[in-house]
Amino acid sequence: MRYDYVPLKEKYIKEIVPTLMKEFGYKNIHQVPKLEKIVINMGIGEGARNPDMIEKHANELMLITGQKPIVTRARKSISNFKIRKGMTIGLKVTLRGARMYNFLYKLISIVLPKVRDFRGLNPNSFDGRGNYSFGLSEQLVFPEVSPDEVSRIQGMDITIVTTAKTDEEAKRLLELFGMPFRRD
Repeated sequence: MRYDYVPLKEKYIKEIVPTLMKEFGYKNIHQVPKLEKIVINMGIGEGARNPDMIEKHANELMLITGQKPIVTRARKSISNFKIRKGMTIGLKVTLRGARMYNFLYKLISIVLPKVRDFRGLNPNSFDGRGNYSFGLSEQLVFPEVSPDEVSRIQGMDITIVTTAKTDEEAKRLLELFGMPFRRD
């Protein structure tokens, strides 16, 4: 899969930057918030005891993002969850550049419309510093994942990190990219 054409990056440069400069009164184009990275995290849970499951989910995440995930390990032991320090507990991918824009494009135009009973993303899931997080309950909404090959439904958390100083700026940036926020 080649990442030469990036429609969202062009849209950002030609449409979003001028709009945000006018709306927020930025004097310099470098003040305009931009996307920094997208982090996809898949907590495996019981997969810690089953290495085959981790490998299957790693392959699925690699198909979805186009990048090999790294294995995340427990920082400390938690006896209630039967987790020991150093145990594999999840997978993580950090997307930047062209892959980030392509993933966001796919997320907005293909994946989110496929989610069952989707009424929009929660507009209050910003962290106070201009970053937005949300979760997907299953990996089957991605077109790269074949339902026949999935042995276990697995959700994932997606965090979109921006350079925005406030949540209002970040929300407007994501709205201009086409993120479908719920109207309360």
